[in-house]
Amino acid sequence: MSDAPLRPEVSGDPAFPQNPAAARPAGSMARPTVEFMMAHPAHFIAMGLGSGLGRIAPGTVGTLWAWLSYLLLQQWFTPQQIGLLIAGSLPLGWWACTVTARHMRVADPGNLVWDEIVAFWLVLWLVMPTGFWGQCIAFALFRFFDAVKPQPVKWADRLFKGFGWRGGWGIMFDDLVAAFCTLLVIALWRHFMG
Repeated sequence: MSDAPLRPEVSGDPAFPQNPAAARPAGSMARPTVEFMMAHPAHFIAMGLGSGLGRIAPGTVGTLWAWLSYLLLQQWFTPQQIGLLIAGSLPLGWWACTVTARHMRVADPGNLVWDEIVAFWLVLWLVMPTGFWGQCIAFALFRFFDAVKPQPVKWADRLFKGFGWRGGWGIMFDDLVAAFCTLLVIALWRHFMG
């Protein structure tokens, strides 16, 4: 599928800018709308099927959506099938985030939450089965690493910046590192306390 907009670009239209080269020039989109999200399949995916449209803490809302959707996925799919879904969601998210960031003219928009969704799916996939409190701890750890960005998440967040495929991968990459850090803490906790 082409990453070109579904409708012709119009000068001054923040939904489909003509020159996405600058990080946040005049006319860039501060907060996407439902119309923008529905205008292109990449927008819909990158914004977590709508979970990223919130004004407050879209990353947290996207992570909560990931948690709920994972619990539903477990009802119909085996762990192996969920693993394949996660593996397929990585390149899909890379594409969707690349296209959506370019259309928004923002290098790493906070409303793009597919990165949180896939990364938290990965966390849950590797820590399950665990009870509600174990899932809460996984959620809290992941949100800490994703929002506060201690090292090495800070390093990962700065590694791939800009527009195009490099920037799209960067949007995904720091959340994967946050997932790795979450899993490492949980593994150490289980090793020393179990």
